Amino acid sequence: MTAPIRQTTSNGRTMSEVLQDIVANIQEIVRSEFRLAKVEIHEETTKAVRSSIPLVIGVLLSLYALGFILLAVVHALSMVVDAWLATLIVGAGVLVISMILVSVGRNRFKQVKVVPEKTVVTVKENVQWAKHQIR
Repeated sequence: MTAPIRQTTSNGRTMSEVLQDIVANIQEIVRSEFRLAKVEIHEETTKAVRSSIPLVIGVLLSLYALGFILLAVVHALSMVVDAWLATLIVGAGVLVISMILVSVGRNRFKQVKVVPEKTVVTVKENVQWAKHQIR
């Protein structure tokens, strides 16, 4: 009986060893991509949460401002005294503050990226690498 012929590469490794190494490298690359995507998504989620805080506070203060303005209108219509003017000033002040907070929150939300860009770039690089390895 003759022994099976084993194809070897220029560095003395068999083709099956080379293929096993390629498969192991691709598996590690895929695992790394998932880890990178997880980190990127976590970072963007943190940004989204931080951005939503001033927005929510601004919306709540807007509701209070509307309440103060409505209260001022009620006071103005029911009695003509200085109390309505004080309420109107407070309502307008809260409204200005709430609009500033809503603007800050909205601008921060514009900076949040939904697509993990680093992962997309590295996946494209890995596809090119894998294509090169197969050739």
